Amino acid sequence: MTDATLNTAGKAVELPTLEGSIGPSVLDIRKMYAATGQFTYDPGFTSTASCESGLTYIDGDEGVLLHRGYPIGQLAEHSSFMEVCYLLLNGELPSQSELGQFSRIISRHTMLHEQLATFYRGFRRDAHPMAIMCGVVGALSAFYHDSTDINDPQQRKIASHRLIAKMPTIAAMAYKYSVGQPFLYPDNSLSYTGNFLRMTFGVPAEPYVVVPEVERALDRIFILHADHEQNASTSTVRLAGSSGANPFACIAAGIACLWGPAHGGANEAALNMLREIGTPDRIPHYIARAKDKNDPFRLMGFGHRVYKNYDPRATVMQKTVREVFAALKVNDPLFETALQLEEIALSDPYFAEKKLFPNVDFYSGIILSAIGFPTTMFTVLFALARTVGWVAQWNEMISDPNQKIGRPRQLYTGPVQRDYVPLSAR
Repeated sequence: MTDATLNTAGKAVELPTLEGSIGPSVLDIRKMYAATGQFTYDPGFTSTASCESGLTYIDGDEGVLLHRGYPIGQLAEHSSFMEVCYLLLNGELPSQSELGQFSRIISRHTMLHEQLATFYRGFRRDAHPMAIMCGVVGALSAFYHDSTDINDPQQRKIASHRLIAKMPTIAAMAYKYSVGQPFLYPDNSLSYTGNFLRMTFGVPAEPYVVVPEVERALDRIFILHADHEQNASTSTVRLAGSSGANPFACIAAGIACLWGPAHGGANEAALNMLREIGTPDRIPHYIARAKDKNDPFRLMGFGHRVYKNYDPRATVMQKTVREVFAALKVNDPLFETALQLEEIALSDPYFAEKKLFPNVDFYSGIILSAIGFPTTMFTVLFALARTVGWVAQWNEMISDPNQKIGRPRQLYTGPVQRDYVPLSAR
């Protein structure tokens, strides 16, 4: 690719073209302001590469999602969440011995400082689990001073392991607190996901038996949500980290951003929509409403900011729903409603023209509900899974020699300079 020349404000500036290993090339505009006195204007950063990254690649037009080059479908089908964590953190899939060692390291960090149990009791009983998670993760820096020096690679590594390991414990305790049940300590003889299921749904009065199909389904959901390039919450983590903030504060910032209904809360919204529709015979009415510009109703779980094709994660989710339903002997009419809604919407030219295809949120809420999670926990589970992506992105940013503190510019449209008028003269 050849470099571009921009002629503006009576000046010409050369904009070098940068090539990635895959995907579109980008124009390097870093020297544009110095050369022309002008900025670019890009609300929502829809056409701006904010960083250089080797973690995750998305081709929204083709429906492609790669983690370190591996297709998400292959990882979801053949890998485990612990393998994907290792892959994102280290760049390569682990050998059997490397995976075993990594899993043991994570299992050694699953417990929380005992005083954090008192911290939980400071929240109202009806506090949203995301509010609790945001507060507890932010408070971790007050308990783990030995892993907050971002300039020490070893401390960054320890902090990353701690966050990945402790997030299931934090999430399970948030759930237990909301339903008035006692906290359960981790059982490190179980897998990462099995341990989380036991801490969430087990009780001290009787043993908890992990259902393999449910464990595998939830592990798969974690894989599908592990990382997703420079989305809003990941960009928030990077922006917070660019100031030199400690890793626990950065992840808490990501959790706060993820809480937004347009981001992490989308699967809850999709499930609520399916409940509102109810039965398949009501689908045509809601399809008509979705196509009516004067009606605020929208099909939740369809369309994506990046994907303009079928979300590759949605294909895996549809298969997983069937596996969970069969294992738990669940007969949920919402699944049949979802299948028929997808079929009708995909055959409608209106949705095809607008490239509104099902995304990962369309089916994940049905699965989580069947397992037993209340809708208030959906975004918590998203945060649990996305933690590995956040810490991997944070580590990559800290290690980048070109990293600078994030400082977007603006198009100012307020009043021009004016003189102060004394209060008595106004």
